[in-house]
Amino acid sequence: MNTTPNTPLDPTTAQRIAIDQSVRLPILFFFASAIFWLIIGTLFGLISSIVMHSPEFHRTNIAWLDALLTFGRIRPAHVNAVAYGWASMAGIGVAIWLMARLCRVPLEGQRLIISAGILWNIGVTLGIIGILIGDGYAIEWLEFPTYATFTLFTAFAIIAIWAVRLFIRRDKNQHIYVSQWYLLAALFWFPWLYGTAQILLILTPVAGVTQGAVNWWYGHNALGLWFTPIGLAAAYYFIPKVIGRPVHSYYLSVVGFWTLAFFYSWNGMHHLIGGPYPVWLISVSTVASVMMVIPVVTVAINHHMTMRGHFHLLRYSPTLRFVVFGAMAYTLVSLQGSSMSIRSLNVITHFTHYTVGHAHLGLYAFYTMIMFGSIYYIVPRLLRWEWPSATLIRIHFWCTAIGISVMFLILSVGGLIQGLALNDPNISFMATVDLTIPFLWIRSLSGIMILIGHIAFAIQFVLMLLRFGKPKSGPTYFHPIPEPVTSTSQS
Repeated sequence: MNTTPNTPLDPTTAQRIAIDQSVRLPILFFFASAIFWLIIGTLFGLISSIVMHSPEFHRTNIAWLDALLTFGRIRPAHVNAVAYGWASMAGIGVAIWLMARLCRVPLEGQRLIISAGILWNIGVTLGIIGILIGDGYAIEWLEFPTYATFTLFTAFAIIAIWAVRLFIRRDKNQHIYVSQWYLLAALFWFPWLYGTAQILLILTPVAGVTQGAVNWWYGHNALGLWFTPIGLAAAYYFIPKVIGRPVHSYYLSVVGFWTLAFFYSWNGMHHLIGGPYPVWLISVSTVASVMMVIPVVTVAINHHMTMRGHFHLLRYSPTLRFVVFGAMAYTLVSLQGSSMSIRSLNVITHFTHYTVGHAHLGLYAFYTMIMFGSIYYIVPRLLRWEWPSATLIRIHFWCTAIGISVMFLILSVGGLIQGLALNDPNISFMATVDLTIPFLWIRSLSGIMILIGHIAFAIQFVLMLLRFGKPKSGPTYFHPIPEPVTSTSQS
């Protein structure tokens, strides 16, 4: 990666370097901000997890601090810090880099993008403070007070307009890649979702139980139509790029994209089975959820067939290992989501920790792991410097991979036991709560593992910014690549 200054470059390489230099400062700013919010959000999540089984954990005998750390505030602070701080900012950084690379044009207006990033950080900071001081809304995923959401919306509008400008300025002689479809769709879907939910729930709120339907529609689709397209765009780019071969099937990509676009927006209502809602509303959502098997299976086949014959590279490439882990988790979480729309299972799992495990499998095991892999690929190209420590990358991967796997399994099993107990009239509610305590303890331990992984990642990122260590002649792998093994593509 570290080039000799006088080495002549071919036009393609020179163009890539020019593009990377044009996006360097904005993307590094977004990544640094995202990692900061990842650490903050993880600490909030760990505290809220411990409070679930040890309610006295956060007692300080300082009234204002005790109020600030109550579960009703610290848990939404965790969700929003992770969703709008970490996941959104990392996704925007990856989206801008992918769009510039695939459109083959440098980014213009870097200062404006950085200003939008600063504005986004101000919005998240105001929102988190608002939640902690009790100024937030009691609407899941939309707890930020109005003054924070307006700031976020303004920042996003600037970013989205500039990203679309990149696409308009693209090299018209080049093919439009599947990753670009997903990115453009995400940039259109997010303001539509966020704006509609804000209008119907906060600015001019609809009446009664309809609010619950809108809330589930937004919460479910924020994952499916904002984070998922960015995650899939990254997977479709990085898997073929690292192994050095094209996507298996263009036509499967088309099927996967359009069926996701058509079916996903109907999802969410199946979480309200048994609630005071029209049967048709629940049934349509259930059918759409089951039909989501089509885009999920097509994407899974496409990724698997692309990887076929190259799975041995997972031993070496950090990017490939994180991204493939995320892609496999996408298949699992999507099929699990479809199964949760089946009424006989839903009556057991809803209102339990099973749903919490499902959410973590989607936003973390799928999306966040792909973002980690993407950052490991992008940052060396922006800084012209290689990651200083393979050991820190290994700690990051194994702590997060094992941590989220344990968390998902324990919440799924604990949630099923909790749901069966809640449906048993012979078991009291408090007895049901007691049944869940061992599972909650294990969840906290898995959260500590994930926090260790995040700290290793943050240290590694800071060392990269400082260009720590000696120059390297090639990428940082988990293990040295032996000669007979096909080298990964690093252009």
